Amino acid sequence: QVQLVESGGGLIQAGGSLSLSCTASGRIFSINAMGWYRQAPGKQRELVARITSGGSTKYADSVKGRFTISMDNVKNTVSLQMNSLKPEDTAVYYCNGLVGIGISDLYYWGQGTQVTVSS
Repeated sequence: QVQLVESGGGLIQAGGSLSLSCTASGRIFSINAMGWYRQAPGKQRELVARITSGGSTKYADSVKGRFTISMDNVKNTVSLQMNSLKPEDTAVYYCNGLVGIGISDLYYWGQGTQVTVSS
């Protein structure tokens, strides 16, 4: 069993900064990639940022230059530093991990953390 636990959401004024963190635990052989997705009310879940174990990153166009994703391969933790936040960044943010469990690689999701940006 693998668990992803997020922390760091909250309420922030536009222009402010927040940092999200997600730690994977359990029967983990390897972590191939981790990422952050978000889902706003009435919208589909979308990719925010993703990072591989080798350090390759991918960002949604809407967050490029404002958000930075990083991963600690030893601690199995992924972080998302969010700067210059906008009201349209308001959403539930979900951590996602592609985890090797020995016989296969599976995707796991965290429970989500709310980020609310007020104007």
